[in-house]
Amino acid sequence: MSSGTIDIDEFEDADPDEFEGRTDTERIVLFLDENDDRAWKAATIAAELELDTDAVSAILSRLKERGLVRHKRPYWAITDDEERLQAAYRLHEHHETAAEQYGEEQLEELQTDDMERVQ
Repeated sequence: MSSGTIDIDEFEDADPDEFEGRTDTERIVLFLDENDDRAWKAATIAAELELDTDAVSAILSRLKERGLVRHKRPYWAITDDEERLQAAYRLHEHHETAAEQYGEEQLEELQTDDMERVQ
């Protein structure tokens, strides 16, 4: 179960509004990563994060396609491939930085067919 806490260093290093703006996908990945000693049903994840169960199931399926979560019906867990998870996090951070720097609309104009979509 989530303890409702974060590491104090993460707290100290965060921008004042950083925790409010997390996407549902980010929240799910963080939840699974912070609770990596357990596997969870989608409905339980949804309840813990106060999200819609169908939305959580859809997000988990997309994360599975990317190799970021593992699935054995009906349970889900974060990947045990730390390098893959870290690479995905770095890619996400680069996208966030670029979106802040260029704006989401301008960033989409710069995107080519060869670029992987980051959600």
